[in-house]
Order: sequence, then structure tokens, then C-alpha cells
Amino acid sequence: MKPKTYFLLCLMLAASAFAFAQEADDELIDEADDERFAAVDEAGYDIPEGLNENVDSLLALYNAQQYLAADADCNFPDVNPQYSAEEIQARLGKLPTVIEMPYNSVVREFIDRYAGRMRRSVSVMLGAGNFYMPIFEEALESYGLPLELKYLPIVESALNPKAVSRTGATGLWQFMLVTGKQYGLEVNSLVDERQDPIKASYAAAHYLSDLYAIFGDWNLAIAAYNCGPENVNKAIHRANGEKDYWLIYPYLPRETRGYLPAFIATNYIMNYYCEHNICPMRATLPAKTDTVVVSRDVHFEQIAHVLDIDIKAVEALNPQYRRSIINGGTKPSTLRLPATDIINFIDNEEAVYAYRASELLTKRAVTAVNTPAPTTVRRSSATKRRRGSSARTTTVRKGDTLGAIAKRNGTTVKRLKQLNPSIKGTTIVAGKKLRVK
Repeated sequence: MKPKTYFLLCLMLAASAFAFAQEADDELIDEADDERFAAVDEAGYDIPEGLNENVDSLLALYNAQQYLAADADCNFPDVNPQYSAEEIQARLGKLPTVIEMPYNSVVREFIDRYAGRMRRSVSVMLGAGNFYMPIFEEALESYGLPLELKYLPIVESALNPKAVSRTGATGLWQFMLVTGKQYGLEVNSLVDERQDPIKASYAAAHYLSDLYAIFGDWNLAIAAYNCGPENVNKAIHRANGEKDYWLIYPYLPRETRGYLPAFIATNYIMNYYCEHNICPMRATLPAKTDTVVVSRDVHFEQIAHVLDIDIKAVEALNPQYRRSIINGGTKPSTLRLPATDIINFIDNEEAVYAYRASELLTKRAVTAVNTPAPTTVRRSSATKRRRGSSARTTTVRKGDTLGAIAKRNGTTVKRLKQLNPSIKGTTIVAGKKLRVK
């Protein structure tokens, strides 16, 4: 979730057409906007890491290779038309959203980035959205959240379920380890549910719901999703209690300054891509899938071989398993397969578990220990006496009686006589040592 630094000034100097358009934008921002967004123009920001995702890594994913293709019927010229600030602002205002989508120079810079250098990535993400948007919408709907939040994973991960940031944030929604576990996502050596599109989407919806409950403002909740509620509260404090994202903007972490503008720009480009001559990749939806619960450990290779399906399909449908092993032996775990293969798995379950089990599942239950031969250690007689003896003695004091000695040492007169056979009757001599134990 932490970004690579991108020097926007260099881009502006290198593209005179962009600079001209930017000057026109500045003229259209009225005085009230100037005051509100003055800090925005002055404060630098970083590009969210998801926007630096290489399109080749997206196209290397199984779903992209299997189900995405260029749309031969789309004949848009590969030219990005330039629009005025007024036109962009009007389009943002028409979006059917609950979350406000204001226009300013930073938002415009991200729109130009999407429509320009990221055109090919937008084309791929429009196609990949067919796989993931219904999942996102269902999760958001279950918590009663605005559906435009479905575009957050584009900013976070560019819709790459395998994305891992430099700081370890993982999956479509880029959960850090601690936050993921806090919201019920299991992470261990074999499983990382942050990479499960369904479970991670519900966890993200839950988290966003909690953040909105804290701040009561979607802009601040979105900022907190990126940098944490503590950093947003610090920014509010430094801005003398202001609770407007654009007024606390200079006090936010650099990436978070670019995060909300990137989110607004994402909503724009995913709705107005045609106006920028971007052809979405044509998507063929995968076959319907279903799940089955397994209660024994099973390797993807066992499933793929016995059911005669592509192991990459098994991996793509079960991205949460980090080592291609479903640890059903630890607890009942779900396996997702094309619906047509579920019955096949149930009918051949024992054959699946048996196939190359000793090679693919190497967790041994019992092992022999090759112990060294015992050795004899000689000890001196003094050592033997020192280690073997636990005797305790006392010295008879003047005027002592056997009863007094026994009481003092927690024993009985009878026991003292047993330990000291030299005692005759009740006669004892002062200065003599007696065993008391």
C-alpha cells in the first residue's frame, strides 16, 4: 500500500499539451475552490502503488490468459482527446455516487494518467472487472456501503489478487497482516486468506464500515483505509480540528494525499473510458464454480491429475493456499472448482488423496530417533559420597535433651535413636554430633 515516488513535475515539463490543459483547469476553479484546494496544489504526493502495477503482470494471471482478449470490434483511435476542466467536472457530477467526487488539479492529474500512460492497464482492468466487480458489489451491499467503493481495489492492487506491496500488504484489497487477522482473515505458512477475493472483500467491507463509523465522512474513511485512522486523526489535530479531507491534505502521509484523488479518477475512467478512446478487453466469464469441504490434506497436483484439469485453474480458483496444499487435516477447509468438477471430485475423493501422497505430502507423523550408544562415566568415591549422601547432623548443646533435639529438628526421639545406635537410654553428651536425618 506504500507507493513508489513519482515526480509529476517532470511529466508536466515534458508534455506541453498537458501543461496547456492544466492552465485552463486552473482558470476554471473559482475563488472558493482556490481557498479550499490551495494546500492541495502546494503539498506533494506519491502515486499509490497499485497505479504502478505493470500491465504485463496482470496479463500473466490465469484468468486474464484464459478469459480476456482484445475486442476486435472496438475501433477507437489510440488517441486521448483533451477535455476542459468544465467537461470533466460535469461528468464527475453525473456519476450516481453517494461519495462526493469533486474536481481539482490533483484529480485531473490522475485522470490524465489513466487516460494517457495507463491506457492499456485500464483496458485490462475493465475486462478483469467482469470477474471481480460482482464479488465486490455483493460484499459492499451486505454492509450497506456505497457501491462506488468497488473501485478501491483498482487503486490498491490494479485488480491483481496476487499483488504484494513493498510493505507486505497483500491481495486485491491490500490488507496488512495485522489488519487482515483483526478482520478474520487467516494467515499462516499454508494459508493467506488476504488473497481470497471473496473473504478479503467481506473483510474490506467490514473494515470500511468501521472506519465510516469512526469518522462519519467517506473521504476520511477512504483516507484511513490507506494510512490508518491514527494518521487521519493526527492530520485533523494538526489542521486545528478540520474534518475536510482537502483541508487536512497537507498533514496526511504522501501516499494518502494521492489516494483519494486516485479513487475519484478511477471512478471517472471506469465510467467514461469510451470518451477517452479506451477499448475494454473482451471478457468471457469463467464457468460457474462451487466449493466442497475437505477434511484431509490434499495437494493441488493430486486434484489436477485425478480430475484431469489444469493445475493453474486450481491455483487461480484457490489463491489463498500459499504452498498448493489445502490443510484439511488441520481443520475442514474449502476447495473451489468448476461446478462440473465438484461431483467428479466427490466420486473420486479417495483416489485423489491416494495419488502420490507420500511424495507430495511429506509431513511425517512418526519418526525414529537414531540415538548414540550409552557411555559409562566413572565417578570418584568422593563424588559418589557427595551426590548420594543426604544425611544431616546436629551438635548436642549443653542442657539438651533428646526431646528438645527431636522437636528442634522436626523428628521424634524414636527416630533419633534409630539414626544414632550409640544412644543408650536418655543419656547424651554435650558436644557430640547426632544424625537427625
